[in-house]
Amino acid sequence: MPDRFPDLPRSRKISVSLSEVLAMAIESLWSNRLRTALTMLGVIIGIASVISITSVGQGVQKSTEQQIQALGSNLLLVTSGASRTGGISSGGGSASTLTWEDAKAIAKQVPAVEGTTAFLQRQTQIVYGGQNTSTTTLGTDLNLSTIRNISPQEGRFFNQEELDTAAAVVVLGSKVRDDLFGNGGRSVGEDIRIQGNRYRVIGVMEPKGNTGGQDQDDRVYIPLKNMSARIVGNNSLSGISISGVWLKSADEERLDEAQFQVTNLLRLRHNIRPPQLDDFRITNQADILNTFTSIVGLFTIMIGAIAGISLLVGGIGIANIMLVSVVERTREIGIRKAVGATKRAILNQFLTEAVIVSCFGGTIGIVFGIAIAFGAATIFSFPFIVSGLSVVVAFGLSMLVGLIAGVVPARNAAQLDPINALRSD
Repeated sequence: MPDRFPDLPRSRKISVSLSEVLAMAIESLWSNRLRTALTMLGVIIGIASVISITSVGQGVQKSTEQQIQALGSNLLLVTSGASRTGGISSGGGSASTLTWEDAKAIAKQVPAVEGTTAFLQRQTQIVYGGQNTSTTTLGTDLNLSTIRNISPQEGRFFNQEELDTAAAVVVLGSKVRDDLFGNGGRSVGEDIRIQGNRYRVIGVMEPKGNTGGQDQDDRVYIPLKNMSARIVGNNSLSGISISGVWLKSADEERLDEAQFQVTNLLRLRHNIRPPQLDDFRITNQADILNTFTSIVGLFTIMIGAIAGISLLVGGIGIANIMLVSVVERTREIGIRKAVGATKRAILNQFLTEAVIVSCFGGTIGIVFGIAIAFGAATIFSFPFIVSGLSVVVAFGLSMLVGLIAGVVPARNAAQLDPINALRSD
């Protein structure tokens, strides 16, 4: 083909040539708008899925981290061992192997532990007037607010005198308050019944939400001595039996040290010697957080990879439509080659069309993906997070899909014999 711009510098000629290729590609796509839109659909769905799923996964992960940290990340939970009936374990905490005295000994004798709070819990039925609900009742001591980072939103927590005298007072979780007294109803000063026993409501705890599958607001708190005497019954030969004890270390770096010291102390107190098994179990809150974060991260990657399959489907769609386009435009290709268009020019045009389809589809998919992620974060109340890396990767994938999907159709178009192409109807 003769040089149409002999006086232009080489860089300017390339710019004009690229502009012409883009103009022809856009004109061709616009003339078949419906087909182009349907071709983009696979890429749009794939990109939107990858971005929205990644964003939702990161938001859920962040929300869980915040909830666990709000309850304290430098914590250890010591629970009593499992009872066995006929060789079948009833689960951790079912045996009476820990006592309140164990918790007090840990607080006094373990240097790495900053504080402890013992608890005894049971599932109970609570009644107020004509309303009743089944919830978790925790008998605990005065250190709960400090160790578990939770305080009354209304009223107060029970005091030392009420703990010592096993007073019949109760602090409600916010969900239990709403179930019995209506949403935000006044409850402080009212009397309720727990397992048939009358208790005076003295406070309502601040909402904490759901953590690790447990609703922190669906529970009530009473003095530990009262719980042992009136709800559970004294079931330990010496002291008050407890379900477990929360331990708080000075910081997360000392958790392993605290766990080692507590393990040795309880083994001494319970006369456990190798090869005997421990009659207690220690759970590290930081390990729980790290494990959950890893699991959510793996699920996000797995589901994102599954969503990425739709990108492959979108690429196949682009390839199919481009192949159809080559067949439909055989005569046009023959005319262009007859007047001097090179194989490279034909190849570039069809590749450009495929890339434009995938890039536009990718851009629309990114917008839709962010919108879906924002909607999900708003509806389910978790942090809205969109990773810049996920957007860049998604857009890069859309371009790659366009290039790969366009190679075979573009190569077929470039290889057409001009004489045979002109004979085509």
